[in-house]
Amino acid sequence: MNYNKLLKFSADLGYELSMAGAETYRVEESCTRILAAYGIEAEAFAIPNSLTVSLIHPNGEPATRMRRIGFHGTDLDSVERLSALSRRICQEKPDIETATLWLEQTKRTCRAHSFPVAMLGNFLAAVGFAILFGGGIADALVGGLSAIVVGIMTRFFVGLKTSRFFSTTLCAIPLAFIPYFFEAVGIISNVDAAITGAVMVLIPGLLFTHAMRDIIFGDTNSGINRIIQVLLITIAIACGTAVAWNLASALWGAPQSAPPLDWGIFVECIAALLGALGFSIMFNLHGPGILLCVAGGVATWIIYCASMWLGVNQMIAMMIAGSAAAIYAEVMARVRKYPAIGYLIIGVIVVVPGSSLYYTISYIIQGDMERFSSMGLTTIGLAGMLAMGILLVSTIVRMWAEWKVKAKK
Repeated sequence: MNYNKLLKFSADLGYELSMAGAETYRVEESCTRILAAYGIEAEAFAIPNSLTVSLIHPNGEPATRMRRIGFHGTDLDSVERLSALSRRICQEKPDIETATLWLEQTKRTCRAHSFPVAMLGNFLAAVGFAILFGGGIADALVGGLSAIVVGIMTRFFVGLKTSRFFSTTLCAIPLAFIPYFFEAVGIISNVDAAITGAVMVLIPGLLFTHAMRDIIFGDTNSGINRIIQVLLITIAIACGTAVAWNLASALWGAPQSAPPLDWGIFVECIAALLGALGFSIMFNLHGPGILLCVAGGVATWIIYCASMWLGVNQMIAMMIAGSAAAIYAEVMARVRKYPAIGYLIIGVIVVVPGSSLYYTISYIIQGDMERFSSMGLTTIGLAGMLAMGILLVSTIVRMWAEWKVKAKK
């Protein structure tokens, strides 16, 4: 057996999973389980921008393979196909040439939405979240327009391999300026809702939640790395929106935003459906499973609202919502033989503290450090409790799976 080729293959598969946005533990376990299937004990260490896999040759010599992870988004279709390939290799144990051929075939069969469909995803996500954040129909439509502009610009900058900080800063300028313009001409009234809905396609609320989950779970290096990414993206959005705010103030005076509307649970569920559907498209989900993922997002929102209606503290309600989304994800993953990450991400996206993160940014722009500190701590607490709920369920599931393995032995 060519151990070096096998090591390279496992690292390459882990790299593809990382580039598709797979969880840290999934990347590490996929690498080590493939090598374990061939009787090799190995160690894998993954952080958002690097993957290292090491093993010991039968003659005692160590070998290590490292892959650098570049900028990437979330491609759930690729995660599903690569995870299925990993399981197949562990079961069939083909020779390394065949396994490499399978990997190339899998990469070629991964699907991607067309550009118009991808922009529709941006539009639906912004519209849904603008309504969830108390905006009217006009506010939501303007937020959707801003999200489309951001989507077009993002595609352009990705093609040029532009720095994410620089591209996010530039994208944030029209994202905020468009709602400011429509507010100035009297078409919309709740400019904050329009901007917040659009900024959800840029704001790293999900990345922030994953960072908190990694830290709580013990993947400290990965969690801190993600936290730094969150801070950089947040600063970039703050810079871009600050430019837009100052430009709008110079042209039309300081923008004013109307109080949020109280739509009621029925309209909010429709908005949650639109937001979840939009992000399902943005995260490259396909097939009938997309409806099940969206249903999980709506159910999570209902559970969160029901908890708040019953008088539960917002922090506890967030943990309950995270636990519910994780339970749904684990159940559906076993029923449909699909990675839980798809159901989990879409399930929690409707409750991630994106609006809190946006208002934290806005207080920086306004120079209100007292409210910035208060809202920043609230945002950290909400993300931490959401991550805690997810981890509570995933830890119990992993303990149960480990107990089943030991029971069989």
